[in-house]
Amino acid sequence: MDSVRSPDWPAAPLGGLAANSAAARYGTPSGPAPAVGRAQPPHPAEPAYPPAHPPAPPAPVAGPRPEAHPGRRAAPPVPVKILIAGGFGVGKTTTVGAISEIAPLTTEAEMTSAGIGIDDPGARSAKTTTTVAMDFGCVTIDRSLKLYLFGTPGQARFGFMWDDLARGALGALVVVDSSRLDDCYPVVDYFEQAGLPFVVGVNAFDGRLALDLDAIRWALAIGEHVPLVRFDARDRLSVRDTLLVVLDRALQRATRDRGA
Repeated sequence: MDSVRSPDWPAAPLGGLAANSAAARYGTPSGPAPAVGRAQPPHPAEPAYPPAHPPAPPAPVAGPRPEAHPGRRAAPPVPVKILIAGGFGVGKTTTVGAISEIAPLTTEAEMTSAGIGIDDPGARSAKTTTTVAMDFGCVTIDRSLKLYLFGTPGQARFGFMWDDLARGALGALVVVDSSRLDDCYPVVDYFEQAGLPFVVGVNAFDGRLALDLDAIRWALAIGEHVPLVRFDARDRLSVRDTLLVVLDRALQRATRDRGA
């Protein structure tokens, strides 16, 4: 039987494409020809349950360790109270003012004729004011330690204030004028009787001393266990080094008392 064909399309040659086929009209696809035969079954679906050995978690990325307590403020420095003591006009107010990191609190009053013969600052002094209560300043040693400095009045008539000022102090700096050692005897006696660690600092007025340190130690009758240093009350670094000696002396006493 003859094949039926449309009068508009010629018959396809043997083994060729019909003229009206999709391949002949739109072109043959460039990819491989589809496989002839039964289609392969799809892969079975993955099981819903987890595998017997789960994969290991990814390794942490190297970097700075987080803070143990984020947001917590650093501990404030430990306050240490130090007395700056001495006779009249030896440089206590100057010592506090030279080292204080804040504007020092002073209670200076003008010297009047009523103090003539009583308040004698010495022939070399041009002092016109005197402390009538106390001096106060502070200095931070490091992040863990802060010194609070309390300067005592030097006149004997203000001696009743010393017990209050000394309460809670860990040590004292006794400022000495080498040309007026008599003014320092009551101060040394006070701290020896109170049992408070102290350091004797000889203030070098005009950069010189009237006596050498060995003679001053002998005159004040202080033992070798009491540090005796020379310093300049006007120089910040000199005052700092002297206060560190006071602090070391106080820590030695505290360590010894704790071990007892």
